[in-house]
Order: sequence, then C-alpha cells, then structure tokens
Amino acid sequence: MSKRIEVRDLDVYYGKFKAVEGITLNIEPRSVTAFIGPSGCGKSTFIRTLNRMHEVIPGAWVDGEVLIDGSNLYEAGVDPVLVRRQVGMVFQRPNPFPTMSIRENVLAGVKLNNKRLSKSDADDLVERSLKGANLWNEVKDRLEKPGSGISGGQQQRLCIARAIAVQPDVLLMDEPCSALDPISTLAIEDLIEELKTEYTIVIVTHNMQQASRVSDRTAFFNIAGTGQPGKLIEYDDTSTIFSNPSEQSTEDYVSGKFG
Repeated sequence: MSKRIEVRDLDVYYGKFKAVEGITLNIEPRSVTAFIGPSGCGKSTFIRTLNRMHEVIPGAWVDGEVLIDGSNLYEAGVDPVLVRRQVGMVFQRPNPFPTMSIRENVLAGVKLNNKRLSKSDADDLVERSLKGANLWNEVKDRLEKPGSGISGGQQQRLCIARAIAVQPDVLLMDEPCSALDPISTLAIEDLIEELKTEYTIVIVTHNMQQASRVSDRTAFFNIAGTGQPGKLIEYDDTSTIFSNPSEQSTEDYVSGKFG
C-alpha cells in the first residue's frame, strides 16, 4: 500500500468555468501533504480530482494528468469506481450511514465492491479496520448499535475505518476536523500520524496549526480575485512554508494577514 502521486498541468472545470489552473506537483508515498489557502481557491475541488470524485458533479471535467505510480487515472477506459477504491476519501462532516450499525458501516464499502466475506473474515476486517482507526476499544461492545449513535469524533474515525476497510493506497481528507471539538481533533491528528506509515495522505485544512503539526509538505493555493481560477502558489516542506516561504502571499497567509 501507499503510492506516489504525480499531477501534471491539471486544469479543473465546472462546465466552461475554470476553477483550478495549471497544477503540477508530486506527492510522495507514506507522507502527509496539506493543502492550505483561503476559501474559494480550489483546494477541495482539486483534492476531489485525485480520486475522480470531481466528475460526480454534472458538467465537471479536467484537463491534464493525475498519475498514481505512473498510471494515469484519467486515461480512456479507466473505471472511476476502481480509482475510488484505490484512493479513499474522508469528508468534512462525519457521514456514517444512519440506518447501519457500526459493524455494517465498516463493511459498507467492501460490500459495495461486491466482495463476499465469510462471517469470520468480516469480523476480522471490522476489528482490524476499527483498530486502524483507533476506535476498536471504544465501540467493540456495541458493534450492532447505530453508527450515528456515537460522538462526532468517533463518527469521523468510523468513517476513516470504513475508508481503510477497502484497503486503499491513498487517503484523501477534506477538512476532516472542521466539525470536531479540540479533543476529537487531536485524536484524528494522532491517527493521521499513525496512518502515514501505511498510506499516502492528503489533507485539506483551514487550520494553520494543524497543517504545521500533521503534514510533511504543504501546498499553498490562492486566487487572484472572484471568478478567477485557483492556482498553486508554493509547494515545499511544511517547515519551509511556515518559516521561510519564497512567496510574499504565502507568508501573508500563514502569518494571518489574510484568509
């Protein structure tokens, strides 16, 4: 598991509107990369191109390449469903399936992929995934209870367990802590640190302290004005971005002058 991502000259569109322009960057395996920048600069739009979730929106399309270990996700004939199995996604708000138990939530993605498991294999996968999400000890005695009946922080970790149950190579996280309290946020950040030993992780965050705490490299996005496409301004080691950026706009953003 864990793969290298290469993005080459990527433009992202909603119909005729160009939302993101000219993105080129490499993301290394077993690392955490943070996307930062003001609202509306294309961070969430761009992260969704890394597993072809962007195309779910009617009229949305991309021009350019996204390669995972050298294979272009946008090549003709590539199945987006298989891409999303390889590149998992955790969203801004915890979204466990409300009618499903905790156990059923973990197995939901696996069953969606028509994978048949014996009860013992399913039990093992549930335990392994919940342990991987640091949730097993908190819910092991109530696996048949609704997934929506646990706290927000636990629900987000349940969603991470659901994502890793299908054994992806890459985990995308779009502001995974924005709806959580500080203690739950810390639990997710600790989990990200553990998960990067096995996965390539990309996280969108508006929290500068979080980006500096959890990421190895940081990409700063910005926008010239309303109606203009978002652009990648600077991409470097996180310590460099926060202490010695090469672009004035990066320094202005991380120091809190705007955004």
